[in-house]
Amino acid sequence: MKIYPVILSGGAGTRLWPLSRAVMPKQLLPLVTDKTMLQDTVLRVAGWPELMAPLVVCGNEHRFLVAEQLREIGVKPLGIMLEHVGRNTAPAVAAAAHFLKKLDPEAVMLVLPADHVIENNAAFAQAVATAARLVEGGSLATFGIVPTAPETGYGYIHRGPVAEGAEGGYQVDRFVEKPNRETAEQFVADGKYYWNSGMFLFRAENYLQELATFAPAIAAASEAAVRLGYSDLDFCRLDEASFAACPSDSIDYAVMEHTSHAVVVPSDIGWSDVGSWSALWQVQQASTGDAHGNVQRGDVYLDGVTNSLVRAESRIVALVGVDDLIVVETNDAVLVAHKGQVQRVKQIVDHLKHKERTEHLHHTKVYRPWGHYEGIDAGDRFQVKRITVKPGEKLSLQMHHHRAEHWVVVSGTARVTCGEKVSLLSENESTYIPIGMNHRLENPGKVPLHIIEVQSGSYLGEDDIVRFEDIYKRA
Repeated sequence: MKIYPVILSGGAGTRLWPLSRAVMPKQLLPLVTDKTMLQDTVLRVAGWPELMAPLVVCGNEHRFLVAEQLREIGVKPLGIMLEHVGRNTAPAVAAAAHFLKKLDPEAVMLVLPADHVIENNAAFAQAVATAARLVEGGSLATFGIVPTAPETGYGYIHRGPVAEGAEGGYQVDRFVEKPNRETAEQFVADGKYYWNSGMFLFRAENYLQELATFAPAIAAASEAAVRLGYSDLDFCRLDEASFAACPSDSIDYAVMEHTSHAVVVPSDIGWSDVGSWSALWQVQQASTGDAHGNVQRGDVYLDGVTNSLVRAESRIVALVGVDDLIVVETNDAVLVAHKGQVQRVKQIVDHLKHKERTEHLHHTKVYRPWGHYEGIDAGDRFQVKRITVKPGEKLSLQMHHHRAEHWVVVSGTARVTCGEKVSLLSENESTYIPIGMNHRLENPGKVPLHIIEVQSGSYLGEDDIVRFEDIYKRA
């Protein structure tokens, strides 16, 4: 049996603001280890003899970050499938199933969200082996997490009779929405309820058959999105019109709650979906917490502090005589919340959207396929950025209608195109790009290029870019 990991790297992770943002969501951040959650997920299943290279499904805006993070850990994916718009898990998995079925009609899919923590990988491998035996008989398997507490933030799965085909699996009796505290306590005491992990194992063909029965519109639209899709550099682009027309729904609602072939494999694997700051504190407290129950990262000073998570990204953060707090500092935002109130963080993001602010969209450091830039200062008719270009990379040939730019090379070598003129600039040299002039910045060297850019003009938005040529095929 060939098993293909399908890594779902969508979602915004708004409950982990201000660290997780639309352009840099939690799955692309190093929250638990020194690697990002996507990297940890991919490495978790790397090296299993029965597993093939992973297929990653992500949003179009994250494509270069995903590709770079996979390159950093030395993993060449089977493909990176791009969603122009998010349509929840049922269409994303259906598109992956159609893609895999073309390659291998007998393909088995191990569907894994990119932003989960699994501490016991050996137990997880055993659970996958149990599920694989059930899948051979045509079952659609999900992994039910053995609950350690009466959590109200998770959905539950109630098991039915023992499933035929493999010891350790059960027929699914029903899926249960997130319960209140009293009901969750009853579920845990019952012993037959499991947390719904959102992880699955099934044959691509079996999933598509059930999808066509219970959600035919999703099945048809996802098939068209793959059939009419195309390759772009190393990416697999779904047809935008077909996928945009696809109804949005989860695997549970579209298929698993209706099919008679659903089975659950109880899994005691040290699992968490890290859905909030308190969940992250709980995951890290056991491994990296201090004697007072604190989890800290960055330049942090604590005095008389207990059971708190403190994360400093850009400056010293000091806490004195407090407990049960979440404190997260970034360059442009600070969150202070009681650990028991962190589910309300999403309301902050909603407020920022309503006020048309940008702190929920991106950090001051913004990543691009050629490197990154970071905002340093801004005021009326000007802003200053620090730009880093990776060796051998180049920005698009572009122009701006409303701003001029001054570039000063801090280190490295810059090849600058300005109109018809091409020149090389070294450390401490500078150049001026007038409004309306075609221009391009390249790094022809072997070391990173660092420049300071001063923009001036009547409008300084990132959408004031007209691209004439771009090696990354951006519009």
